[in-house]
Amino acid sequence: MADDQQDNAANDAFEAAIAATIEVLSGARRLLFITGAGISADSGLPTYRGIGGLYDDRHTDDDIPIERALSGPMLYRRPEITWKYLAEIEGACRGAKFNAAHAAIAAFERHFAHVCVLTQNIDGFHRAAGSRNLIEIHGDIHDVYCTECEWNATIRDFSELPGIPPSCPRCAALVRPRVVLFGENLPDHAIAHYYRELDDGFDAVFSIGTTSVFPYIAGPVLIAAQSGVPTIEINPGDTRVSGIVDIRIRSGAALALSTLHDRLFA
Repeated sequence: MADDQQDNAANDAFEAAIAATIEVLSGARRLLFITGAGISADSGLPTYRGIGGLYDDRHTDDDIPIERALSGPMLYRRPEITWKYLAEIEGACRGAKFNAAHAAIAAFERHFAHVCVLTQNIDGFHRAAGSRNLIEIHGDIHDVYCTECEWNATIRDFSELPGIPPSCPRCAALVRPRVVLFGENLPDHAIAHYYRELDDGFDAVFSIGTTSVFPYIAGPVLIAAQSGVPTIEINPGDTRVSGIVDIRIRSGAALALSTLHDRLFA
């Protein structure tokens, strides 16, 4: 009986949050979706902390903290170490694909004047789902480039690379993925895109599947809240922005976003 009451209360809260979000969206033209590892949970990827959400705070098999193994200095000092764990990340992505949450966000572009996606994830799922106005603030593991010459490529998976760690087919220098490793700066082009979007503003801001520990991820939510712009969080757990958002949808991203899409546009 108690479990049934809890389930009913959770369902009522979900329905109320969905209805409130639909009301917000009915008058919106410009949307920002901020996404973290949680949006890829329904694709089978883990959600704990780390690059791409695929590592927690532990030592690697090589008895090196993961933050050192997946750092810029380690890549250039011992590329075989960094590439070993990059390959593990890519392997997890290779066995998965984008889910209903990614698809729903991409579909929103057809119904609203302007949709921007700001993602922490390096799995490439938003791109694969069809999102076009995309800020991959940490990069995409499928984009690789030479550290010495101008050679670069977008690959399907790491099996296309000539070994691990790979060498440039043009000059034989070290190749790396275009992702932000620990200790590295965010890419200039992504930061420029980020600030252009913030300057233009939004009518609603979503925070989805992210704990919002990085200032550049929490920042747009804080700015929106201070400006009176509606903010919506989709996350089954509590995060650093949970206390300031206007609407909380306590569920997985795929369920919430597919429900919103179907009720708005079906």
